[in-house]
Amino acid sequence: MSDVLQDDPGPIHRGRTGSQPRSALDADAVRAAYRRWASIYDVVFGGISAFGRKRAVTAANALPGERVLEVGVGTGLALPHYAPSKRITGIDLSEDMLARARQRVVQRQLGNIDDLAVMDAEATTFETASFDIAVAMFVASVVPNPRRLLAELKRVVKPGGHILFVNHFLATSGPRLAVERGMARASRSLGWHPDFAVDALLPPEDLVRATLLPVPPAGLFTLVTLPHGGSMQSETYRDA
Repeated sequence: MSDVLQDDPGPIHRGRTGSQPRSALDADAVRAAYRRWASIYDVVFGGISAFGRKRAVTAANALPGERVLEVGVGTGLALPHYAPSKRITGIDLSEDMLARARQRVVQRQLGNIDDLAVMDAEATTFETASFDIAVAMFVASVVPNPRRLLAELKRVVKPGGHILFVNHFLATSGPRLAVERGMARASRSLGWHPDFAVDALLPPEDLVRATLLPVPPAGLFTLVTLPHGGSMQSETYRDA
């Protein structure tokens, strides 16, 4: 519990990928965006993201295993909802967001939070097969390289574990598609990609194994559950 209150400025890395939306974000753009959002994040985004966040935590609580990695823990909105039996490690690129998460842990007297640390989700410092479950909420459309994120989560999750994503994915047709394409020009200011397609995250072999469930409001978000059946060997990400 004491580790949660310590500042851990972990490594920051950058990279590129061929599976990106039209406007790539880098780590500096993400940090800058969430520095602006930190003080009002809970008010502006807490409500609209609540269904997805609670669905993901409910799914994680129902899965076997104790050690959970929450990627992009932000201000810690999800932390009070984990079962006491789950041991949570949270990471985020934004120190401003983590400062609020640490306050939440103290205020809510959460005893199952092992650590909250500044760390790059695409290149963590965790040992291979450290966690039973990894949960990435509203992160896949923020990181510079979604496939590298996926590869890193496969590395740190034990074989037989699970990787969960909650995210907004680009509509395939209709008025929402046009709106999301138009919003893509503001990606750097928003700090996320409105035009983020699911196949930018999951290759075909994972997409067929994953379970995708729409989440309210109006299916704006999707809960992705991916069983991890790989070996303990790290899966190498290669730039396209």
